[in-house]
Amino acid sequence: MNFAVGLKPLLAEARSMESLEKQLICPICLEMFSKPVVILPCQHNLCRKCANDVFQASNPLWQSRGSSAVPSGGRFRCPSCRHEVVLDRHGVYGLQRNLLVENIIDIYKQESARPLHAKAEQHLMCEEHEDERINIYCLRCEAPTCSLCKVFGAHKDCEVAPLPAVYQRQKSELSDGIAMLVAGNDRIQAIITQMEEICHTIEENGRRQKQHVGLRFDALYGILEERKKELLQSIAAEQEAKLQRVRGLIRQYGDHLEASSKLVESAIQAMEEPQMALYLQHSKELLKKITDMSKASMSSRPEPGYENMDHFSINVDYVAEMLRTIEFQT
Repeated sequence: MNFAVGLKPLLAEARSMESLEKQLICPICLEMFSKPVVILPCQHNLCRKCANDVFQASNPLWQSRGSSAVPSGGRFRCPSCRHEVVLDRHGVYGLQRNLLVENIIDIYKQESARPLHAKAEQHLMCEEHEDERINIYCLRCEAPTCSLCKVFGAHKDCEVAPLPAVYQRQKSELSDGIAMLVAGNDRIQAIITQMEEICHTIEENGRRQKQHVGLRFDALYGILEERKKELLQSIAAEQEAKLQRVRGLIRQYGDHLEASSKLVESAIQAMEEPQMALYLQHSKELLKKITDMSKASMSSRPEPGYENMDHFSINVDYVAEMLRTIEFQT
């Protein structure tokens, strides 16, 4: 059996509307929530204006948005559960909007704005018996029907019930279902908010630990640079001392070589003197100089291996291995 049924929105029923309206009352102004609706960390809802009024009353020195000197943070207690709400520098404007409640308010207002006669139940007529109103409900077929269909028609062997009783029962079930979905959505919103806070905490903790590890390694770099500087200075000091000694010996030997070469030239010139008397006048002194020069000790020399600098070698293998095995503390 087919019916020309114009189904009305379920929220149009007066009792369900009243029950729903009770869930949409602000605990501050005792009126229906005015948009925007903000959701507190305890999952209770307030009009933003009412939340701002409570916040301003609890924080009289807090400046409004747009002022030149806005302090950071503020707090107040939820009027429903007394949970302490801590706000950031944006005040109540930093609270998240509850779009679900706002959408429900829009639906409620649309239903409430309908004319009264449109809310009254339409009397639907049976298609099989055009002069009969649909006034009973077939429980087996789960369909509304008329009395004649029950007596003579397709539903004569079915169990039926009065249409208003079935209507009220199903509307009550649907109202309970709406309330259950709204409560479930509130719980889901609370879980989402909690997980978003966890994400923020994870990011903050990760940033802080990265900074901590960076500082610890920077300290290690500083120690290595300091030790490197000290060791290089030790090498440079010994290098300079050895170079000064060897260069001093080079100058000493060079001076001796120069004096010896000049004495050789003088001796050669004396050998070429043809006059014996004149030669003998200078030969004794010349021989003495040659003898003294020959006896001059030139034994100062760097010992074998003096130039070696291998004793400045260092072994950092164990340090490198230790650095490779650095792990986080458990």
